[in-house]
Amino acid sequence: MTKKSLISLACVGFTCLLSMACSEMKSDSGQTALDEKQNSLLGVESQKSSKPNIVIFYVDDLGYGDLSSYGMTQTQTPNVDALAKEGIRFTDSHSSAATCTPSRYSMLTGQYAFRNNAAILPGDAPLIIDHTKPTLPKMLKRAGYKTAVIGKWHLGLGVGEVNWNEAVKPGPLELGFDYSFLIPATGDRVPTVYLENHHVVGLDKNDPITVSYKERIGDRPVGTERPDLLKQTADLQHSASIINGVSRIGWMAGGKSAEWVDEDFPFVFTNKAIKFIQESKNEPFMLFFPFHDIHVPRSPNKMFAGKSGMGPRGDAILQMDWMTGKVVDELKKQGIYDNTLIIFSSDNGPVVDDGYFDQSVELIGNHDPSGGYRGGKYSAYESGTRVPMIVTYPNGLKKSGESSALISHIDFYKSLAELAGVELAEGEAIDSENVLPALLDSTIAGREDMLEESFTLSIRSGDWKYIAPFSGSTPDWLANKTAIENGLQAEPQLFDLSKDAAEQNNVVAQHPDLAQRLQAKIDQIKALK
Repeated sequence: MTKKSLISLACVGFTCLLSMACSEMKSDSGQTALDEKQNSLLGVESQKSSKPNIVIFYVDDLGYGDLSSYGMTQTQTPNVDALAKEGIRFTDSHSSAATCTPSRYSMLTGQYAFRNNAAILPGDAPLIIDHTKPTLPKMLKRAGYKTAVIGKWHLGLGVGEVNWNEAVKPGPLELGFDYSFLIPATGDRVPTVYLENHHVVGLDKNDPITVSYKERIGDRPVGTERPDLLKQTADLQHSASIINGVSRIGWMAGGKSAEWVDEDFPFVFTNKAIKFIQESKNEPFMLFFPFHDIHVPRSPNKMFAGKSGMGPRGDAILQMDWMTGKVVDELKKQGIYDNTLIIFSSDNGPVVDDGYFDQSVELIGNHDPSGGYRGGKYSAYESGTRVPMIVTYPNGLKKSGESSALISHIDFYKSLAELAGVELAEGEAIDSENVLPALLDSTIAGREDMLEESFTLSIRSGDWKYIAPFSGSTPDWLANKTAIENGLQAEPQLFDLSKDAAEQNNVVAQHPDLAQRLQAKIDQIKALK
């Protein structure tokens, strides 16, 4: 008898047993007892067949070449490499945008960021996602998932001028997360405090917080005046209030008891994630774990400082790898790893010098964070959005290995809806595509076409890459980042990545009709409502 036949007989047997038991209970004690008996008999069985847990590791500024499983040789990332060995390592996966706020916006809404003019936000910006609309965590809650976000947020909070001394909302909870523990924006922006659910952690009501991005406030020293207090010097943009020996963007008054210590991030965030897993292990859950690493300021804990040989940026990569390993270890400890879909990726491409003079440039050696692709964070070229992505799911993967499927993180929405068995409403996640088959099988193709957002729009169609002309003015802060080719040109650009993966030869003159068709596709996507 085949294994399939045995399983079928077992299922029939269990069904018959359940039916008989339920019939007895119904005659004896009515419908209430029937329900109780059903729940009792189905208890263990339902746990075994429950929906998979979902963990999304979302690293900040990790480039395609920044993992040893993607070619890095200067140091090793064994915990992430273990996921790559067990799962699928994608070679043509992309964040939806070349900067963090837009890519996170798109992932959580299934819509391109340009539809809401989503851009890099100051630390006191209002919530950029409409909390009355569908979101990824809301969708999963419809399927019975418990949801949490732990780490870096940077999608805005509240509706305008935030009063950090009261409940700060709307925020992650209003977007569908049951639990949130965050830094409000980025490590280089004030306020430098943790926010748990709606409230700042450890705040003394007698020392209220005030934040300004317009003028200097408070009595904290600033980087331009007291460089002697700094662990690392910074450019003018990052030289306002000094907290924990690091000058930040913006000014902050008060809230001294609530200040974070940058070097504590790996333990604080990892322990919160572990606690959430422990408390949620008996029900399907989704954990969105957006790292602060390897974003600036890079202040790795002493466990990792100096260990990579590449300066603080390399050390932050080791720290990120350790954090990943600890969370995965907890999944295994709780016996739920096999039934957990893990997606590991990055919110945009790499940047080495991003405002702090931490010797990451001087100590990088021969390492190429972009893995041979052109550009980096902020760029319209491939390295702006082409990032490492690894998927593991022992109970669900059809075939592991390397995948060349074209995938955008905006596709997580519809793909996870398919995984969770959720039917989406009309107009929900309009830019997302269901690529679940490709996420679970390394031999399955992904998208045919894919939009890429930077400070202009680009589109991939198979191996063709088209970058729309840019007619605006480049922001001064971006123009000053001369080490990154931002890809902004007045003329259209077209590359055949099958022959020119490094985007060195603009062939738009040789293929004007193709360029016109790809521009028309961009226009069609922009017009979609």
